[in-house]
Order: sequence, then C-alpha cells, then structure tokens
Amino acid sequence: MQLNDPVLLKEVTEAFYAYEAALMTDDIPAMDRLFRDGPETVRYGVGEVLYGIEAIRAFRLGRGGSPQRRLGRVEITVYGETFATANAEFFRDGSQKRGRQSQAWVKFPDGWKVVSAHVSIEGATS
Repeated sequence: MQLNDPVLLKEVTEAFYAYEAALMTDDIPAMDRLFRDGPETVRYGVGEVLYGIEAIRAFRLGRGGSPQRRLGRVEITVYGETFATANAEFFRDGSQKRGRQSQAWVKFPDGWKVVSAHVSIEGATS
C-alpha cells in the first residue's frame, strides 16, 4: 500500500482546508458537501454525539456558527487510494486551551468525504 500519493494528498489537503473555510464562515451547504451524506457518518463534538448526516445538519443549523479558531499543527495521511486521516490542533479565539480534531476521509465517486469526525478541547468536560 502506498502512503501519501502526492496527487491524492493534494486532493485531501484541499478538501480539508475547504472544510475549515466553510466551518469558519458557517457555510453549511459547503460543510454538507464535504461530509458523507448517510446515516453511517459520525461526528463527536466537545458537547455532542451525532450519528448520521441528518443529526449533524440539525446541529449545524441550530448552533449559529462555529467558534472562531486558528489551526496549529495539521497532519494529513493518505493510505492507499481511497482512505485518509486528517488530524489538527486548533486554538479558539480568546482561549489558550488546545483543541483537537480528527477526521477520517474516504474517496467516493463524487470526491473526498468525511465519514467520521471527533472534536475535543483539552480539559473540557462538555
């Protein structure tokens, strides 16, 4: 199995940063396009556990936008031709606590999609 094919790594990296831009501007349609549209998609957040794209959409529509943040270290790895992980550290505006985001990406006929995501903040209890 090849790791980090340069063409695929570029594709996933572009998708990752497109998602980050959509998150920071609360572009829900763009975020939806980058998450797998299905009941199997999972997102664990700092205070929520969401199973299926419908629950994820409802959460996004109800929260009124993500807290603004800046990214720290980002590690993206492509395994083979259709699977990748993206792990990022982030810092929310006004906070020194480090956040962590992990995403599993799968390449489908219509492009790279997040199938699983997990967000946490160091020291957060909810």
